[in-house]
Amino acid sequence: MHKGSNPFTSTKNKLLKKPFINNQIRAKEVRVIDETGKQLGLFNLPEALKLARERNLDLIQVTEKVEPPICKIMEYGKFLYSLQKKEKEARHKMTGEIKGIRFGFNISSHDLETKINQAENFLKKGNKVRVEMVLRGREKALAEFAKGKIQSFLEGLGKLLPIKIERELKREPRGYTIIVTKQ
Repeated sequence: MHKGSNPFTSTKNKLLKKPFINNQIRAKEVRVIDETGKQLGLFNLPEALKLARERNLDLIQVTEKVEPPICKIMEYGKFLYSLQKKEKEARHKMTGEIKGIRFGFNISSHDLETKINQAENFLKKGNKVRVEMVLRGREKALAEFAKGKIQSFLEGLGKLLPIKIERELKREPRGYTIIVTKQ
């Protein structure tokens, strides 16, 4: 932990812009949506706050750009949780995940087809695929044969859907890796 940092604040919450709630709302009139999602209409702010207090919930300003602003009656903690969840999903969709496919030197043609189908499913979901061929012992001396296996994997995958090589074939201590994405 860094010197002077507070263990109770997280960096995740700093990314979110917290909305105005209850007495922080400055508008004179607001459009109110209840906890079920039903629109209740226009209310002046004191009436809307009273309505939220009667239900033991908070009045949360959902939008700023619209006049009058839209406010929702719900628990503040649940609202923040849903915002964090949406932001996390949006970040996940932007980057995509790297899925790994690993096979050995002596993989049979049928097993290679199975791995190709698995890679196709990952690519269709928008993920990147890291193909890894593990080489052990004397197999490391037969590098050209290993490259041929990876090439046949890429050709088989290329027949199913168009692919783009994100990172070229790279020699690593345990074998070869390559990263592919859908075009």
